[in-house]
Amino acid sequence: MKMNIYPSSNKHLVAVDCIIFGYDILEKEIKLLLFKRIVQPAKGRWSLAGGFVDPDESLDEAASRILRKLTGLDSVYMKQSYAYGEIDRDPGDRVISVAYFALITIRNIDKELAERNGVSWRSLSRLPELIFDHPLMVKRALNELQSQIKIKPVGFELLPEKFTLVQMQDLYEAIYQRKIDKRNFRKKILSMGILEKLDEKERETSKKGAYYYKFNEGTYKRLRQNGFYFNLDVN
Repeated sequence: MKMNIYPSSNKHLVAVDCIIFGYDILEKEIKLLLFKRIVQPAKGRWSLAGGFVDPDESLDEAASRILRKLTGLDSVYMKQSYAYGEIDRDPGDRVISVAYFALITIRNIDKELAERNGVSWRSLSRLPELIFDHPLMVKRALNELQSQIKIKPVGFELLPEKFTLVQMQDLYEAIYQRKIDKRNFRKKILSMGILEKLDEKERETSKKGAYYYKFNEGTYKRLRQNGFYFNLDVN
């Protein structure tokens, strides 16, 4: 039983907001999972996925619960981003929100569950107007993602299990929001020895076909133990 040591202290609401990134491999775009609020304030307007933290759960647990409720997914890459505590950030009450960003493969979500919850994938290049300080949350999370993919293999969280080098480069260009030199990119990623080349080719986009690869997480972990440093900062 918890002691009521701070009875005279001001109480604030605590929420989590999830910036859920997905990659559309066909449209070659990074997309954001949004939904229209069903409560006031800002009812009917576009919002990030979020909610209040329950008394019996941690911040991480609250973020995982919200993500699971909307997508049906567990065990996804998720990282705490930043805490937002401006006094007037939420017109409904004094709310402190801790933002998380998550990376998921779009095709893995439970589509029926997503439809029931009214969520929608929207391209980062064509986002609707978002409520409150959510645009700032998205901007900061994207900057973090752009930094993370240079030094960690988190980009594979957005790709299917097997992918071509072209598809991988398309992903990085979508995240960086700029073109990357094809030769430098391939040379760098292949030199790391963390990709496993498959005997299967992708033939939907070209007659000749390109070989599929997959990320070998076991090899990556072994290399990390020996001091390997992931670096995919390319021009």
